[in-house]
Amino acid sequence: MLRFLLTRIASAIPVLAILSLVTFAIIQAPPGDYADYIRSQLINQGGASFAEADAQANAYRVEHGLDKPLPVQYLNWIGGIITRGDFGYSLYYNKPVADVVGERLPRTLLLALVCHLLASVLGITFGIWAATRQYTWIDSTLSAISFLGMTVPRFLMALIIVYLLVFQFNVSEIGSFFSPQFGGAPWSWAKFVDLVKHVWPVVAIATFGGLAYNMRVMRGNLLDTLNAQYVETARAKGLTGSAVVMRHAVPNALHPLVMYQGVVLPYMLTGEIETAIIFALPTVGPAIVGSMAVGDVYVTATFMMVLSATLIVGNIIADMLLVLLDPRIRQYGES
Repeated sequence: MLRFLLTRIASAIPVLAILSLVTFAIIQAPPGDYADYIRSQLINQGGASFAEADAQANAYRVEHGLDKPLPVQYLNWIGGIITRGDFGYSLYYNKPVADVVGERLPRTLLLALVCHLLASVLGITFGIWAATRQYTWIDSTLSAISFLGMTVPRFLMALIIVYLLVFQFNVSEIGSFFSPQFGGAPWSWAKFVDLVKHVWPVVAIATFGGLAYNMRVMRGNLLDTLNAQYVETARAKGLTGSAVVMRHAVPNALHPLVMYQGVVLPYMLTGEIETAIIFALPTVGPAIVGSMAVGDVYVTATFMMVLSATLIVGNIIADMLLVLLDPRIRQYGES
């Protein structure tokens, strides 16, 4: 098991290297950089002439190394990460990129993990419930919910909820985690309740899509498993229906969902990012969009690398869970 884990980690290093190169090249592909953003700001808001603004933009470009060829910029960026753990300096936020990531990534990961746990527990439970009551009104209702969760875009659900909250229920505190009176207060039950009041739309929308997928896959796999010979044999031996389902059918039906865990964290992060942009929460989503809009390349590249790393880590975790779940894989790995 340890050798397998070390092998997977070692194989992930060149993958991350290739992803960093491709990501950096794609981000730098559109014309313009942060110096162009500075020039436009000086002209539009500072009242400077084009010549003055262009001179200041060029000076800024030279000072921060934006005038160097792209390969040199990439090597400087990746070299700083490897040798010093330095992800670069955010030109837009005017602070190290590590600080920007440290402020926003933990909140995003926490939201994504909460959404993942809710989607897994509810989705698997509803999938079992629907499969064991096939063609009943319960199965039809849950199937309709699953269809909506997999087809309705998350940004559309977010826009609808924002409209209802702002224009129908007169909610004004959109775009923050806490009310002003709880911003710097120590943690308490009242502060936790206030947090839930602010983030429940993001959690609900991101959970809905994952719940729908888990429920649909669990239902289909469990229906196939319930018709297998070993399940019929267990019934013939006199086991109760619940024992047949939970002890024999469900563990085998979980295999595809375990493999799905390899991509679920990036999926949940994407769902959180989409809804957080609509709600303007200070998480990864608005930071990526804002940095891309102004050409703050190091922030964008670092966040994209983080998303890539979560996909690789998720696949490793999925493989380990599958080994723990299926004794046949353990036996094959030892032989």
